[in-house]
Amino acid sequence: MKTKNGHGNQITLLVVDDHPLFRQGVVDTLSLEADMCIVAQSASGDEALELIREKKPAVALMDVNLPGGMNGQQVTHQVSREKIPTRIILMTGYDDIEQAVHAALAGAHGYCSKDIQPQNLAGIVREVAGGRFFFNNHFLSHHELELWVENNMEGVRRSYSEPGAPYHPLSDREMEVLACVVRGMSNKEIATLLNISHQTVKNHVTSILRKFGVEDRTQAVVFALKRGWVTLKDLNIRTQE
Repeated sequence: MKTKNGHGNQITLLVVDDHPLFRQGVVDTLSLEADMCIVAQSASGDEALELIREKKPAVALMDVNLPGGMNGQQVTHQVSREKIPTRIILMTGYDDIEQAVHAALAGAHGYCSKDIQPQNLAGIVREVAGGRFFFNNHFLSHHELELWVENNMEGVRRSYSEPGAPYHPLSDREMEVLACVVRGMSNKEIATLLNISHQTVKNHVTSILRKFGVEDRTQAVVFALKRGWVTLKDLNIRTQE
C-alpha cells in the first residue's frame, strides 16, 4: 500500500517507541530508504492512535510494550476495529511465540524482534506495505497467517479465560492490582491505595494468577513483564476518590 497524501510513491511511516534512542535509530535508518517517508513519531500508544487516525500512514512500526495508557496490542486492536488501512508491525524485546499469536489476533500485520538488522527491517516494511504479513521470521500470505495462528493457538488459549480479548487479558481493575503487585505492594497497601477491601484485593490477585496460569505473585509479575503488559517504570495507578 502506497501513500496518497503528497509523498508520491513513498511508503509513509509512523514510528512508536517510548525509548528515544531506539525510536530515533529506527527513524534515521528508514529515512535513508528512498521509497520511505517518516510522517510522524510518538512515545505513547494513545498519541500513536490519534496520529494513525489523522495521518493514516501506510505502515506503523510500534513497540508492544508502551508505558501507561494503551499498549501496542491495544492500539492495533482499535485500529483494526476502526478499519483504518494502516498496517501495523509490532516490535518487541522478547521474541515470544505466544505474544506473536496474540499480536496476529489483535490485527497486527507483522511481529518482529528489536534486534533485527536494519536492512532486514526495511525489507519487512516493504513486504508488509505491499500486502504480506511477517510472523515467526517468515513472510506469509493472509491464508498462511491464518494457518499459522490456528496451529499455534492450543498452547496460547490455556493462559486466558477471556479468549475474545487477547490484547488485554485482564480487566481494568485487575491491571491496577497487577501494577501494584509489580511494585511489591502488599494486599493491605493495595486495598488502601485503590480504596477497596482486603478481600477484594485477594480475589483480584487470585483471578490474575488463574488467568496467567501461574502459581504465585512472582510468576505473575514475570509473566506480565515479559509480555509487555506492565513495566517496572511509568506504571499508572488510577485511584478512586
